[in-house]
Amino acid sequence: MPQAARLRGLKPDWLNNPKVWRTEVLAGLVVALALIPEAISFSIIAGVDPAVGLFASFTMAVVISIVGGRRAMISAATGAIALVVAPLNREHGLGYLVAAVILAGVFQVALGALGVAKLMRFIPRSVMVGFVNALAILIFMAQVPEMTDVPWPVYPLIIGGLALMVFFPKVTTMIPAPLVSIVILTVITVGAAVAVPTVGDKGALPSSLPTPGLPDVPFTTDTLTTIAPYAFAMALVGLMESLMTAKLVDEITDTHSNKTRESVGQGIANIVTGLFGGMGGCAMIGQTMINVKVSGARTRMSTFLAGAFLMVLCIVFGPIVSDIPMAALVAVMIMVSFATFDWHSIAPRTLKRMPAGEIAVMVITVACVVATHNLAVGVVVGSVTAMVIFAKRVAHLAEVTAVTDPEGTTVVYRVTGELFFASSNDLVGQFDYAGDPKQVVIDLSAAHIWDASSVAALDAIETKYAQRGKSVEIIGLNDPSAHLHGKLSGELAASH
Repeated sequence: MPQAARLRGLKPDWLNNPKVWRTEVLAGLVVALALIPEAISFSIIAGVDPAVGLFASFTMAVVISIVGGRRAMISAATGAIALVVAPLNREHGLGYLVAAVILAGVFQVALGALGVAKLMRFIPRSVMVGFVNALAILIFMAQVPEMTDVPWPVYPLIIGGLALMVFFPKVTTMIPAPLVSIVILTVITVGAAVAVPTVGDKGALPSSLPTPGLPDVPFTTDTLTTIAPYAFAMALVGLMESLMTAKLVDEITDTHSNKTRESVGQGIANIVTGLFGGMGGCAMIGQTMINVKVSGARTRMSTFLAGAFLMVLCIVFGPIVSDIPMAALVAVMIMVSFATFDWHSIAPRTLKRMPAGEIAVMVITVACVVATHNLAVGVVVGSVTAMVIFAKRVAHLAEVTAVTDPEGTTVVYRVTGELFFASSNDLVGQFDYAGDPKQVVIDLSAAHIWDASSVAALDAIETKYAQRGKSVEIIGLNDPSAHLHGKLSGELAASH
């Protein structure tokens, strides 16, 4: 086989596909344009210079494109991380913020290696739907300030941008509609000298690449105790947002991603970002939706190019990028918001069929996220609510039926269902201790013991019968239940 053919065989298929190349390159450009005002806005939230947010978006995107576990997902400076680190920057300065970013990266690598990504399977679908819908609402709400107290031409520009993104794909899908919208609206505002807010109004763009270095802080125990709480909070929030976003992209693209690699990759990206003086970040759902859902990107190239184009646009084309009207980017984000929302989840037909508990979990998740502007809070509260509802539902499935033999010397209690803390609390009260005969058999062949609470309940039942001079025989235990019962029975008396 010729050398060229052999090398071509080692390349991924998409490297030999010009159509995929075009899609990835243009998607990266659109995402880069959308990242600039967001990174500047998040810098303002964190109380740092715009360059700090832009450098973070550059390094996060480039590094995660190489070490991340989910292709085509965009990581950059985010609002959630900005909110976490803002108090630290305000009280102690930029050096401590950067040190916290590096430590957060170390925490994320450690958590990823310990398998924190496996916890994702405990997040119910109703929480996931609530997360997505809340995200769409937050993306839209973030655009509201850009549409209030602004010159009147902003409104027709936004409407025009939306119309272009709706109708241009009917003409051709070769060029992403958001990019067409941004270019046309910029040409109109610059050519007609329309006075509207622009990207440049958000802050000055950097004029040179970031340089690596250690944070300007004393390397002492006091510094560590100061930054550690912020770093740990940042690590948890960043991982939760990144893993939830990865799961969402998995569903959209019908592909699998390596969540453990993504967790470790987020940590590596934050360590590198901190060493380059950035404010840290995590996966960005809005920009990821632009990349995957709107632009159709599917490979690491779009993620890498989003970061690379961001710096090129800032350093080389800074004056041109500064002239982009905010209305154009607002229109893109409104479209992203609309595309992100799961409209099927609130359709009357769906709501009629959905169990009330599932709807409640979705609504609670959305309400918590929108109220706190923190996706992590919504996911945690929603998941806990779902678990409580599930426990309550399963607890009612544990039933006890009694059959007394014809001679009246033995009663057999057949227990059916799952025995755990919620169901075993009611178990003790379902036996007739005074009226039953001397021999009592508890048949657990149709049940399963899950925890110490259930073993304690069975011990309590045996004790109550023993106090009346009656014997209890437990039969039908499956192997795991028998192991747990044998290990704990008689050892839990102090808990009664």
